[in-house]
Amino acid sequence: MTNYLYILGTVLFTVYGQLIIKWRVSGHGSLPDDLLQKLFFLLKFFLDPLILSAFFAAFIASLFWMAAMTKFDLSHAYPFMALNFIFVLVLSGFLFSESITLLKVIGLTLIVVGIFVGSQG
Repeated sequence: MTNYLYILGTVLFTVYGQLIIKWRVSGHGSLPDDLLQKLFFLLKFFLDPLILSAFFAAFIASLFWMAAMTKFDLSHAYPFMALNFIFVLVLSGFLFSESITLLKVIGLTLIVVGIFVGSQG
């Protein structure tokens, strides 16, 4: 059972990175149209320590995933990555006041059923 902590670590670090990037980027407006302005717009995020922590979290998530791959078949472990969708939807609603609609809840329910079915055997 403790081997599932590798999958959980992958999911949690991935979700952290997605939420941090959304939080930090959302306060800067939309991507400019001009190519040079786009580059400067994106490069300034590389100076943001929280954005850098999101990149580091992606690296840590990949280490957890490599560890998980030593314990599970890919076809067994990969369906659990759908948990990212659940955590991101719920936390984006809570943290960023994004809408959680009935269709999104139905979709998440299908994902959970898919995780259960896909992880069997």
